[in-house]
Amino acid sequence: MSITRDRLGLALLGVLIGLVLIDVPWLGVDAWAFVAPDAATGGLLGPLVRAADGQWDLGIVRAPALLAGVLVAVLALVLPARQPLRRILLVLATAGVVLSLLVPATLLQVGLREGTSPWFHTNDAAYQVELAGSRIIHGDNPYGFDYTGTGLERFYSLDGTPVLDGRVETVALQHLAYFPGLPLIGAVSAALPGPLGDVRILMLLFALALVPAALLLPGPLELRLGVGALLAANPLLLRSTWFGILDAPVVLALVLAFALALRGRWGWTGALVALALVEKQYAFVAIPFLAVAAWQAGGRDALVRAGAWLIGVTAVVTLPFLLWGPRAFIDDTLVYGTSAYRIVGYGLSGILVDLHVVTRDGAYPFVIVALVIWLPLTIIALRRQWLAPAAWRAALGFALSFLLLAWIARYFQTSGFVYPLAGLLVAAAIALAPTLTKDTA
Repeated sequence: MSITRDRLGLALLGVLIGLVLIDVPWLGVDAWAFVAPDAATGGLLGPLVRAADGQWDLGIVRAPALLAGVLVAVLALVLPARQPLRRILLVLATAGVVLSLLVPATLLQVGLREGTSPWFHTNDAAYQVELAGSRIIHGDNPYGFDYTGTGLERFYSLDGTPVLDGRVETVALQHLAYFPGLPLIGAVSAALPGPLGDVRILMLLFALALVPAALLLPGPLELRLGVGALLAANPLLLRSTWFGILDAPVVLALVLAFALALRGRWGWTGALVALALVEKQYAFVAIPFLAVAAWQAGGRDALVRAGAWLIGVTAVVTLPFLLWGPRAFIDDTLVYGTSAYRIVGYGLSGILVDLHVVTRDGAYPFVIVALVIWLPLTIIALRRQWLAPAAWRAALGFALSFLLLAWIARYFQTSGFVYPLAGLLVAAAIALAPTLTKDTA
């Protein structure tokens, strides 16, 4: 039985309503419990802060999303069959739901921070990236720097008093664990005026850009809009945007890399993977799967072109900081960034802690575990991709390999599950596209 455009449109609207129903109950939950004064209500975001009475107000955050869900439900009842009005309404519905879920929470957090102090209503990762970006703007190396005295030490008390006495763990004050891509984004943010200088504004824009990025995938418009909405406004990315977890630009770069790989744009594919890699090293998981796809699609030339751009962009972004202070860069990103965190995992590392095989603050044999578990299973996924070529296998292999890596990792935050989720969504879109295109033609 063929799938009509009418059914596809209703399916898209169902996805949008489902997003609202899933997201709204959790939207704004688990914000930092700052002991902060009521925010001042002046400035660009003053009207929003006034509406929230200078506090983190879940009603202000959730009401627009719920209203958007109701309007989409009404649209589902009256959706016209005539093109192009139908297409315009579906685009507007998708944009409305995504905007209503992402924008109010992020802007309210930014406005509350502007109306109090920079160490309130933010996340320490986002705050440190902004501070690192400010150092870059002023010609100072962000690596090898003690961030005590910048205001970051006031974040950890949650009441604005400096934490210098060991009350809580503040090792991040002495290290910048993030690869250069994120401090460079922080530099862009630090150059912007007023509340626009909050790095979460850029995270919001990166997240919103996932909707048009999904339009580069194959398939009917309804499929691509649905995938774009799920990429941009799933609960994981939704929380990271307002909370200040810096995943959105990495997810965007990877989605664009997979989309452009389908079009044979291997230079762009390599460059985009490099941009993801210099922000968060998780992106390396995508490299072997896209390498196999490049070889299958264009042979040696495609592989060399993608690899050259991958290496070139990575070098352009990373080498200046490595040369600026080799020891500082390596100590912050590779030594501290990969081994200094306590074991916080929901997979093998946590099990080994519970079994008293390792201690939470002790050594963890990640390299051995990766060689024994992750690498062989990743090779199996690559072999299947090689023997049974299909455009969707690269994204699926990335998702499965990443999920396995998360299971064996020493330290892994639940927000990182957005990466395998994105891979699964891209793989599903690519796999469904031929059938849906044929059935709706």
